[in-house]
Amino acid sequence: MTSRDKALPASAQTTLPDKGQPTLWLRYRTPLKGLVVPAVIIVLLEIIVRIGWLPAYQMPAPSEIVLTLRDLADGALWKHISASLLRVLSGFVIGASLALVFAAWVGLSREAEAYLEPTFAGLRSIPSLAWVPLLLLWLGIGETSKIVLIAIGAFFPVYLNGVAAIRGIDRKLVEVGQMYGLSRYRLTRRILLPAALPGLFTGLRSGMSLSWMFLVAAELIAATKGLGYLLSDGRETSRPDIVLAAIIVLATLGKLSDGLLARLEKRFLAWRDTFNGQSREG
Repeated sequence: MTSRDKALPASAQTTLPDKGQPTLWLRYRTPLKGLVVPAVIIVLLEIIVRIGWLPAYQMPAPSEIVLTLRDLADGALWKHISASLLRVLSGFVIGASLALVFAAWVGLSREAEAYLEPTFAGLRSIPSLAWVPLLLLWLGIGETSKIVLIAIGAFFPVYLNGVAAIRGIDRKLVEVGQMYGLSRYRLTRRILLPAALPGLFTGLRSGMSLSWMFLVAAELIAATKGLGYLLSDGRETSRPDIVLAAIIVLATLGKLSDGLLARLEKRFLAWRDTFNGQSREG
């Protein structure tokens, strides 16, 4: 041991943990924290129902809902899930794709904004259920009407956030690109698109959430399979356990789809150095 080592206090000679190799707890700490509130709610509901503060015919215990989910999984649950997933994905892709096209057009052109924005402003104020009878009259009770309704739900949040993202780009960035002689294509690819991506992903995630909401509106009224149909079936048969089981599945699928978009957002925006909030750990 050198004289310099002897001069240092014991605490200073302690080997620090390698921050480049996080422990398993540090890696999964944030996701596990997100399970605390649902776990507390489940335990409280189980206790409240078991001691009789809530009647079981109105609010079944969480353990009973788990049994219902198991029984449904052995039966037609996967058929309902696959039908709803296909409708949501189809409607979301169609609605979001159209929204991105119109958002780029309106965001880049004031003339397009003058022609299109008043119409879109009126259409987006129409409640989702108001579209249902019209779509049933035009397209019937088949899959097309459901997919179109979901596409309508996905369109407006993606469109609004897309236009706002483009119009919110710093003018100086565009001027620098023009000063360097970038063509319209290179200006869009190198400056406009990267600068607008955060807002576009916000719109896509909002559009996905509304797609699930519009799915339920479509399936509650005109469907013979799907999670919305499962909700309606539970109501008509006075089975709150089936209704709550369907709600849990919808919430899970919604969370998974949003998580997928969040992962894509993190990957495509890895270049950003942004403030991510503060924690007690520093």
